[in-house]
Amino acid sequence: MSSPVADRAWVPLAPRERRILGVMVEKAKTTPEYYPMTIAAIVTGCNQKSNRDPVTNYDADDVEETLQELRRKGAAVMVEGSGRVVRWKHTLYDWLKVSKVELAIMAELLLRGPQTEEDLRARASRMEPIADLPALQALLEALATRDLAIYLSPPGQKRGVVVTHGLYPPAELEKVRQAYAQSAAAGEFDERPARLAGVRAEAAAVGPPPWMAEIAALRTDIEALRGTVAALTVELRELKSALGV
Repeated sequence: MSSPVADRAWVPLAPRERRILGVMVEKAKTTPEYYPMTIAAIVTGCNQKSNRDPVTNYDADDVEETLQELRRKGAAVMVEGSGRVVRWKHTLYDWLKVSKVELAIMAELLLRGPQTEEDLRARASRMEPIADLPALQALLEALATRDLAIYLSPPGQKRGVVVTHGLYPPAELEKVRQAYAQSAAAGEFDERPARLAGVRAEAAAVGPPPWMAEIAALRTDIEALRGTVAALTVELRELKSALGV
């Protein structure tokens, strides 16, 4: 059962608002040493090409204007960092009333939109550990009771279940549902699970080869390093600007 609207602190968000909040959650979890974030760092995080859909091209004015709107809605706050540099942080734990793992799931949905449960678990696990698919499904069901997660796949579907977040404005959510229905009719979501079912069954019988875990760990490390390098680049640029270099 959905939670009453009167009990919610959150409201629907525009695409730019969703991207910025997703970035702040992601960076707070993966590179906490550079959080809260400057506007320049948020711009870099929003426009990075990995783990984003769609890829954007925001500028500092876009981000600052959106941050002010998020502050009015209660989803973000401005803080003063070292050197009097203005920084921003999200307030989503209170705004959405979610746990650490639930927030990681929401962040991935905000950054990429509709995706299968399998893909969502893999992506969210880089921020918070999610043991297996049943563990994710239990979390999604809890989020769905609060309208924070929405199943696009029909009830009863077992494989390739597609889910998204519930922070879309109503008109946009309807377009998302229609787009999914068209993609599902074309077999874009259910073709891959069907094709891989036999391979997964065989792999489960013998266990995954060690190199798969190593590659997954390397990918996570690379993603974290990219975020760190981007944040350091921004910090250096701002330091040079402050020193007049």
